[in-house]
Amino acid sequence: MADIDVLITFAEKDNETEKKSEQGWVTQFKKFLELMLFQVLGTKPVIVIKSEFDTATAPAMDNASILVAVLTKDFVQSGRCLDLVETFYKNTSQSPVNRVFKVLKSPLTLQEQPPRLRDSIGYDMYQLDAETGQMKEYSDFFSLEAEKQYWMKLVDLAYDIHESLLNLKEGDAKSGSVKNIFKRKTIYLAETGHDLSVQRNIIKRELQRHGFIVLPNHSLPTRADELEREVRKDLDGCSLSVHLIGSAYGEIPEGADRSVVDIQNKIASEVAVAKRQTKEEFSRLIWIAQNLKNASDRQKAFIETIRRDTDAQEGAEILQNPLEDFKNIMREELIESQDRTSAETEGSKSIYLVHDRVDHAEVAPIREVLEKSGFKVLLPAFEGELLDVRKKHIDNLRNFDGAIIYKGKVNDQWVRMKILDLLKAPGFGRNKPIQGKALVGTGNIDSFKNQNITLIAGDSTRSIENLKNFLQELK
Repeated sequence: MADIDVLITFAEKDNETEKKSEQGWVTQFKKFLELMLFQVLGTKPVIVIKSEFDTATAPAMDNASILVAVLTKDFVQSGRCLDLVETFYKNTSQSPVNRVFKVLKSPLTLQEQPPRLRDSIGYDMYQLDAETGQMKEYSDFFSLEAEKQYWMKLVDLAYDIHESLLNLKEGDAKSGSVKNIFKRKTIYLAETGHDLSVQRNIIKRELQRHGFIVLPNHSLPTRADELEREVRKDLDGCSLSVHLIGSAYGEIPEGADRSVVDIQNKIASEVAVAKRQTKEEFSRLIWIAQNLKNASDRQKAFIETIRRDTDAQEGAEILQNPLEDFKNIMREELIESQDRTSAETEGSKSIYLVHDRVDHAEVAPIREVLEKSGFKVLLPAFEGELLDVRKKHIDNLRNFDGAIIYKGKVNDQWVRMKILDLLKAPGFGRNKPIQGKALVGTGNIDSFKNQNITLIAGDSTRSIENLKNFLQELK
């Protein structure tokens, strides 16, 4: 590892103060970043600041793990600052780890930023006046406004730097001594509309705090073709994608007719199909905000597509609940997926007997036939908290070999929901194909014949006989 953990480079003017007794903006930033990184790393980091006129020698550049550029118009106009960035890039061009971060002390459009830094993730550390829209620098770093913007971005930066330092350390430790309890699982946390950027950052920090690698780890391209290529590349390396859908439709990249949020969801569904065919682990979690009263017609149409279109739902679990509940469910999904082992018993296959509480007595003969045929029977839960009941259902969807839906006193809508659950089962983390699906019904079930499911109709005696044929095929 390098001697310097973080090298902060800046234009001289951006650290000037009116009074000599005061500390400059960059000096304060360095102090706060040091404190934050100490909390995250557990050890005190080595952070060095270097202005454009600093006479620190070139070898110091070779000894730095991470470069943080404090971007302003003065920085962009400084040839020395740009040269320093260029030198660092050349020294680290072979590294697969993200080692350059940009902190925006004042607003700069993408075009105003140096080409070398445009793809780097930016951390906005300035204050915008909500009434006038004017930018102003923080004079009080401990105000309520600073807490909402400056410190939240500082936490983001600290966790992202921690991530890169950890990756660099893992690369150096060829013996594999650097271990992580979650085995460095990689998650795609999709970019959101502006209304959910704070919530996305909270989830991102929480995931990183638990040791997950979170992508994308760079700004997404503004051109549609480049963006799609980057998103697909990132998703290919992930085992889970998380999508937060709110009121804002999101930005539409150049050359596209969909928003970035929409495009990411579309590509994730395509990746889910491809990974299912190659039996790779990949699942999706889609959270839809409960309050959508300010959503545009386009956003409402997008959300309706997610809810109804089976292609948009491919491999996905869709939830519309309070964000805290979603985070708990996501945490549960991730932790369980690390330790998940096949629930198959030696020499036997399992069948999930999906039924409603009102039909519990009626399915007893079917359950008896299944057990006598040597199958392990998985049953839904009806007692306990809603989350516990749901957890049992998800566990069963992950682990069954075959599934039987029983339609007795329930209506067609209930059956359709359960068939849809079976369709979405790969999204819950299944790592094996579904070997058979059947719908057993005492009434007319012809309306489900296009649902890619075996229909077993008739009275109880005839249903049992037809069911035995289905089980024989399953074996």
